[in-house]
Amino acid sequence: MPDNWNDDQPIYKQLRERVAGLIMNGSLKEGEAIPSVRTVSAEEKINHLTVAKAYQELVDEGVLLMKRGRGMFVVDGAQERLRELERSKFIADEIPALRDRLSHLGISEDEFIQLLKPENKS
Repeated sequence: MPDNWNDDQPIYKQLRERVAGLIMNGSLKEGEAIPSVRTVSAEEKINHLTVAKAYQELVDEGVLLMKRGRGMFVVDGAQERLRELERSKFIADEIPALRDRLSHLGISEDEFIQLLKPENKS
């Protein structure tokens, strides 16, 4: 994981996003153990409580499972669960913000849709 952190968001949220991304892209596979809190804390030079908080969010979301004495594991179905969670977040948070931004910029929905089409990419 890269060691650059954005000051606009708490580190634990950024770490949660990074771990979720690794699960979604298949770098961390379902059933696989993830790096321990101590390992990530040492490698990333961040507080172990920060790592634990990020991991706990993923446990609460049903993506990770703690097995006493063995570590933290990616649960079966984690990729699909994350996809559902991220899709819901996108629809609830990012689409309304995008609509507002388009409105402020005077870009119509039709114009925006046209801009999204592959032939308009530079």
